[in-house]
Amino acid sequence: MDKFQAFGKNISASFTPFAARTQQYVKEQLGQADEKTELPPDYVELERRVDALKQVHQKLLQVTSQYANEAYDYPPNIRESFNDLGRTISEKVHLLSTASSPAEAQAAFTAPPSAKPQPKTFNHAIARASLAGSQILSQSDTKGTDDPLAQALEKYAIAEEKVGEARLAQDEKIQARFLAGWSTTLNTSLNFAQRARKGVENARLSLDATKAKVSRGGRGMNPDYDSNNMTEAQRVEIEKAEDEFVNQTEEAVGVMKNVLDTPEPLRNLADLIAAQLEFHKKAYEILSELAPMVDELQVEQEASYRKSREG
Repeated sequence: MDKFQAFGKNISASFTPFAARTQQYVKEQLGQADEKTELPPDYVELERRVDALKQVHQKLLQVTSQYANEAYDYPPNIRESFNDLGRTISEKVHLLSTASSPAEAQAAFTAPPSAKPQPKTFNHAIARASLAGSQILSQSDTKGTDDPLAQALEKYAIAEEKVGEARLAQDEKIQARFLAGWSTTLNTSLNFAQRARKGVENARLSLDATKAKVSRGGRGMNPDYDSNNMTEAQRVEIEKAEDEFVNQTEEAVGVMKNVLDTPEPLRNLADLIAAQLEFHKKAYEILSELAPMVDELQVEQEASYRKSREG
């Protein structure tokens, strides 16, 4: 029986502070609280800055999380078959170069997969469509002439596959160097700050609930009760609640300052920009190398066209 009573007292002791805080919170929401302890202006400013930082992380992660989705730029209206995704453009071009007849070329083009399906990115899709177009033109040419457009499309397909691979490399770097870091800040550091702020709010509610209880207990039926006449026990109870409020506030200030001062988010953003820059630079280099070759084919074709018209 004694153990049961002790257990009941422990439950009551742990529940009472929560009930007091809840009651105080409800009174404040209804505008029935006699007083509310004000938080220091510097603390309130830190809260605003932490809330702003959290909002920034949420907004940017909502968009940049797409870098973890391989097909974020893959057109939804494209319908590619299993064979279309079976081999890389480079593999298909090599197989086509060794074909000695249209039948062998078709067999090489539709060869079964040698590895995992090819990536579903916009650049890879352009590459596959370009190579398919090149093959269609080549197969339609019964005279065996080298169609300039077919040649250009094949070169374009190879280049676009390289751009697609560069894009995938960019995405991997962004996932590792930006998304991971910002997700950690949002889900760990900012959560620590939120818990510390919750501790301050609970301590404040407990303090104001204690003040209200002491005030009610002393006033009783006497409206002229002066809170300065509180008992020593009541004064100790309020001082204890005040100390807890001060301690929780100081701890939260330290946590929030640490979150706001850390250079990690800006370092992660710099890594994001560097990955994007490296990709666009690589894409520029690939296409810059391709453009003169296609221009040369175009010039040759136009010269041939003019010559045939003159003849």
